[in-house]
Amino acid sequence: MKKILVIGYVWPEPDSSAAGSHMLSILRLFKQQDWQVEFATPAQETTHMIDLAEEAISSQKIALNCDSFDRYVAAYQPDIVLFDRFMMEEQFGWRVDKHCPTALKIIDTEDLQCLRQARHQALKQERDISQADFANDIAKREIAAILRCDLSLIISSFEMSLLTERFHVDPALLHHLPFMVDLSTLPMQTPIFPERQHFITIGNFRHAPNWDGVLFLQKLWPKIQKQLPSTECHIYGAYPPPKATALNNPRRGFLIKGWADNVFDVMTQARVCLAPLRFGAGLKGKLLDAMIMQTPSVTTAIGSEGMHGQYPWPGNIVGNEENFIDAAVRLYQDRSMWESAQAHCMPLLHGLYDSQVLGTALIQRINDVALNLKRHRLNNFTGAMLKHHTMASTQYMSQWISAKNASSQTEK
Repeated sequence: MKKILVIGYVWPEPDSSAAGSHMLSILRLFKQQDWQVEFATPAQETTHMIDLAEEAISSQKIALNCDSFDRYVAAYQPDIVLFDRFMMEEQFGWRVDKHCPTALKIIDTEDLQCLRQARHQALKQERDISQADFANDIAKREIAAILRCDLSLIISSFEMSLLTERFHVDPALLHHLPFMVDLSTLPMQTPIFPERQHFITIGNFRHAPNWDGVLFLQKLWPKIQKQLPSTECHIYGAYPPPKATALNNPRRGFLIKGWADNVFDVMTQARVCLAPLRFGAGLKGKLLDAMIMQTPSVTTAIGSEGMHGQYPWPGNIVGNEENFIDAAVRLYQDRSMWESAQAHCMPLLHGLYDSQVLGTALIQRINDVALNLKRHRLNNFTGAMLKHHTMASTQYMSQWISAKNASSQTEK
């Protein structure tokens, strides 16, 4: 039985974010192999975190910059360590190397934060993205972490190309893993066109691209409602801050609903999902949820990026404000157009998101790398070089903080 240690950036919240749902699908896949799985994180517990014990997954609270992790990981001796985002590899990777040198190291990137950062910077300055944007400090840290690991899980086909073509990462270090959907749970039938009403958007308010999307939608909404005066726009999402609830405007039909007990219930009642995303990375959980509930959507090129391959989009992908407004109105009004868009949902899900196909490929890839780990690492000289130099500075900084904290406790 393989022993798996997953070091999480946060506790999994599958009902709050796409990242949480994606992480849970990976944890469940590991359990299906009859592997022993433990989830450890320095994060604080949250209201919406999943009960891992119900999934037969053990959990452990760990601390940043603390030698207690050394004793913990040395005792656990995992065969595989999966880091949730590159920050966890930065913090704990050198400790894993020291105490479990033969453990297979994997990063689940969730999305490329350097890509999101680059796009956000360009948007704030109201200009096109440039090559200099991609050379940000986050990119240097994120790519270095990818190179230090044996395998990185990349959720988007666009990001796979970005890593290999722009950053020249060896494809042997990457594995494309989109959202994994259990096709057997897909609804056979959902409400038809006349049984649905209103627009919907959903997303964790703590995620910057989602919040920007809400503000942008607030700008677009009056022009949509002017043509569809009886419609409402329902905005759902976990952790709405006061600045979000302040946008609630029943008179205008712009409603901040906040937490949704069941995203599929609210998605299946809506006629059209709106996702006017102006920056971001990875795949968009709200648009996957819309496909699952056969709800057509209107989004941007960034919203649809990496999500549909050669398959037709179940709705409209638009490039400017005027086209977004026009597409939203036409898709909401035109039953024939709506039904045609809806018909694209199932083929897309079956073609790109089948959990059986994706899960089998991931486990095979992990087993192949583990079987040839020594050769795999010999072929990754850049990663070995980064461990030697970059991680030394990270290690010494962490050890200094640990010693400083210990000294402070002694003085008390």
